[in-house]
Amino acid sequence: MDNHKEKRRRLQRRHMRVRRRIRGTSERPRLSVYRSLKHVYAQLIDDRAGRTIAAASTRNAEVRDQVQSTGTQEAAAAVGALLARKATGQDIRKIVFDRGGRRYHGRVRALAEAARKGGLEF
Repeated sequence: MDNHKEKRRRLQRRHMRVRRRIRGTSERPRLSVYRSLKHVYAQLIDDRAGRTIAAASTRNAEVRDQVQSTGTQEAAAAVGALLARKATGQDIRKIVFDRGGRRYHGRVRALAEAARKGGLEF
């Protein structure tokens, strides 16, 4: 098995380990973070109903206008702030955080801290 497939498999295993414990509800949705090399995506998910409540990413025009590059901590923080605004607009304050198998570090951390500053509790 080549290195890329092995890294992907380990990431998926870590993510499933986290997901076993974390469930989103309509009162306390799950903030799921996905990061690619170029972009960061975040969404609030109600796992019981199986639907996305709110979503934001560096592909949104609102975020792209604020940042120079979409693959930075600054861009991730802009995504976190946008998602927090969308959530508080729907009267959502408490969430559970799903880091997607990634370390709480770098862009994942920047997004989480910006969401906290925006009024979300987790």
